[in-house]
Amino acid sequence: MTMRIGIISDTHRFTAAIDKAIPFLQDCDLIVHAGDNVDDGEYIEAMTDIPVVAVKGNCDFYSDPGNDEEIFTAEDKKIFVCHGHRYGIKYTLVDLYERALDLGANIVIFGHSHVPCYEEVKGVIFINPGSTSLPRGGSSKGLGILDIENGEINYERIKI
Repeated sequence: MTMRIGIISDTHRFTAAIDKAIPFLQDCDLIVHAGDNVDDGEYIEAMTDIPVVAVKGNCDFYSDPGNDEEIFTAEDKKIFVCHGHRYGIKYTLVDLYERALDLGANIVIFGHSHVPCYEEVKGVIFINPGSTSLPRGGSSKGLGILDIENGEINYERIKI
């Protein structure tokens, strides 16, 4: 069995950028929105008819309801989703790594920096798809696709 998860973050209400990402999300089983703006998750779900797990980011102080963190299991992998701003991710992944260990997470999905990241630290995989609308650090606009099949993890970042 395969689980395909689309990962998007830091859309900041730019629906034109989200619309460019939607064709790449159409064959996903689930979509994760890692914050800024959490309300964009509702738009994505309406446009794709695919369930969306979305968390609040630092620009979502006005949004209610919405959670700062989500945890779910996909194909026996425990996935922790947060925006990252509360863990100082622009400087280090140490605090986020500690939180992942506390939760027993295998995969951490986050945003905030607008810079793509895929890194494995002592068995924990960290994924930041970058920003769909406002990329930083010389990166391009994009999103991520995470495939989990028989315990194997495959990740691809897609430029839009």
